[in-house]
Amino acid sequence: MNVLHRYWLYHKLAGSPFRPLFRRYQGDELVSLDCETTSLDPQRAELVTIAATRIKANRILTSQSLQITLKAPASLDADSVTIHQLRHQDLRHGVSEKVALSQLLDFIGNRPLVGYHIRYDKTILDRYFRRYFGFPLPNTQIEVSHLYHQQLERQLPNACFDLSLDAISRHLGLPVLVRHDALQDAIAAAMIYVRLKHGDLPSPSRPAA
Repeated sequence: MNVLHRYWLYHKLAGSPFRPLFRRYQGDELVSLDCETTSLDPQRAELVTIAATRIKANRILTSQSLQITLKAPASLDADSVTIHQLRHQDLRHGVSEKVALSQLLDFIGNRPLVGYHIRYDKTILDRYFRRYFGFPLPNTQIEVSHLYHQQLERQLPNACFDLSLDAISRHLGLPVLVRHDALQDAIAAAMIYVRLKHGDLPSPSRPAA
């Protein structure tokens, strides 16, 4: 979201409880976020689960994590189950879309969002927020695979790197999580962010090829 759009929405929402979302964030926390969806196409994917965990300096606040399961969307079929391994019976206690979005908004506020393929997740979330609240999420985004690539590019210009989540985690000496659900992927992205921002740079002798 550009500055003019943020400014316009800030004034449009005068008197609304959502107005503070469009102020510049002044705190010291970030939120690592991940979504499970029914499709890899962000223009038609529907939300299945949403998870997030907060980051404060070099600490990942997993005790303050959020995990939301939604009701099974209409597009949940055998093909989409292969993406996230969640079936109709797994979602029978899920919440409605609007409740899920409200819970997410309460958790993230206007904190910057960290993630792996965070633009994909935010594109989907923006569709939902426009539908139910009339505005997209104003949060800035930090893509951990870009941070990783930028740091290695400085040391090994023009080299090729494996930018998969597992390969990045392995190269940074982080645990590779066996289960890839929304919360575990959010935590994995948070660990990558903290390692790149607060740890030593990856060794140039061990590129992820």
